[in-house]
Amino acid sequence: MKKLLKVLGFLVLAVVILAVALFAWLTITEYRPADVESVSVEAPSGKTLDKDSFTVLSLNVGYCALGKDSDFFMDGGKDVRPESEQTIRDSLDWLCGFLKDAAPDFTLLQEVDSGSRRSYGIDEAAELREALGQSSCYAYNFHTDFVPYPWPPIGKVRSGLMSLTGYRVSEASRVSLPCPFSWPVSTANLKRCLLVSRVPIEGSDRELVLVNLHLEAYDDGEGKLAQTKQLLDLLAEEYAKGNCVIAGGDFNQSFPDAESVYPNTHPENYLPGTLSEAELGELWRYAWDASTPTCRLLNQPYDPSDAEGTQYYVIDGFLVSPNLEILSTETLDEGFAYTDHNPVLLTVRLKN
Repeated sequence: MKKLLKVLGFLVLAVVILAVALFAWLTITEYRPADVESVSVEAPSGKTLDKDSFTVLSLNVGYCALGKDSDFFMDGGKDVRPESEQTIRDSLDWLCGFLKDAAPDFTLLQEVDSGSRRSYGIDEAAELREALGQSSCYAYNFHTDFVPYPWPPIGKVRSGLMSLTGYRVSEASRVSLPCPFSWPVSTANLKRCLLVSRVPIEGSDRELVLVNLHLEAYDDGEGKLAQTKQLLDLLAEEYAKGNCVIAGGDFNQSFPDAESVYPNTHPENYLPGTLSEAELGELWRYAWDASTPTCRLLNQPYDPSDAEGTQYYVIDGFLVSPNLEILSTETLDEGFAYTDHNPVLLTVRLKN
């Protein structure tokens, strides 16, 4: 018995030492971006925005791993990553083809991996750049060498926001958002941000300022509120300069009145916040389309016949400044075949 207790004691001590070493390593190597960092513009175009009306498309691509056959452990499912690399390849091929066919003037993508275990190390950002041949900007919002949970663990993650266009981006920057998590959870968690791109408008001293975003998902709600406030402050500052401003992406919050269309029947799995138009400055407008859900709950593989067993949301869309006229907002129904989100397409016109 004494020998057994001694062995057990050594095993417990070994586990403690390994855990301490792991969190020490994660702390030392933790991604700590500055409040504002310059982002390089790849393959910059020389063409300024030369038309009054244009389109912006937003899509959370789910690192090309969260298609119709997928569930996810954080949403009440069990999967950490797809069973094969081919799933990633198929989704990435679809994504490249879809974006070529849709041909938006500006594209805002979220959850684009660039070397993660969960997407089999594929550099999705690089392959998108090559396939689309447009100017692009990329900013990390998830950058860690090892996520130690669940089991098997997520492991290394390199992921971020990606913006693409055929027009000239004069400058791009990564703006850090408040992180609601404290040590040690923060060491291997997302570091949310805004990817801000500036596009010259022909014949004007104004700029089109595009803000790509993916706000907090699995917090207690305070993180989303703090990040939304910082977003609104930045947008108001840009508008005060005379610029035209569009923020688009995955807000992880239901748009006003969208919950009445898709009431949340599974709050135990994922409960988004709710955006309020009362928070906006005068004449600012959210742009969304609730005729089709923009996101599904990943508690199970997609089954359109089982509405009661899952949950739908409208959490993807845009926020548009008063000097832009919203012509249309459309959620494109892609059947959640290759990602757990649907694309949202915005058409706007410059006001004089």
